[in-house]
Amino acid sequence: MTKCILIIDDDKVLRNTLAVSLRKVGFDTLTAQSAEDGLEILNRVSVDAIVLDRMMEGMDGLSFLKQIRTTNNDTPVIMLTALSGAENAIDGLSGGADDYMAKPFQFQELVLRLNNVMKNRRTPTNTYNDSIGLVFTNNDFFIVDDNQQKKLLSLSNEEKKLLQKLTTPVGNIATATPMVAKRLRNKIKGVLSYIDIITVRGMGYKIIKTKGEI
Repeated sequence: MTKCILIIDDDKVLRNTLAVSLRKVGFDTLTAQSAEDGLEILNRVSVDAIVLDRMMEGMDGLSFLKQIRTTNNDTPVIMLTALSGAENAIDGLSGGADDYMAKPFQFQELVLRLNNVMKNRRTPTNTYNDSIGLVFTNNDFFIVDDNQQKKLLSLSNEEKKLLQKLTTPVGNIATATPMVAKRLRNKIKGVLSYIDIITVRGMGYKIIKTKGEI
């Protein structure tokens, strides 16, 4: 499944150059010209990693980072900065960044670091979504019946990753290939008839309840 990277930087040239370059090496990209725009995107879309500029007009990158971490958003973040000195790196890392790079930087190094932070992404070990009758534990999803009995939901790695994005929290919009989304939809509908995965045009996929509200 193609990884989606959100680039937040008020430097238009750098922002667009990174977006084009990352797409060329196989990533999907979203861009935001401010931290405020980045927050709006994260309210609608789940991404795999964030490339975040530290110094921006309005809300700065460090404030943005602290804000999303207080909402339990553990999306991997690589912070970019023109500031030098170990104390600035410490500020970024202690604020919740997964990695920290000084400008100027080598693009290939950024790609390697992105792959590394996504590989080490923190994953909930036990998450229960009582609104849709699913529990995620020990890296697997289980269906929970009215008697609280669990039945394994057999998923491929790509399907599992997509379902994690769609359910943390429920209502997230996540990107995926149409084939993966279709396979997951069929498996979910086969065991939970009141759950569906719908297409959000131009954005990705979303899990919904067809009876009642999530």
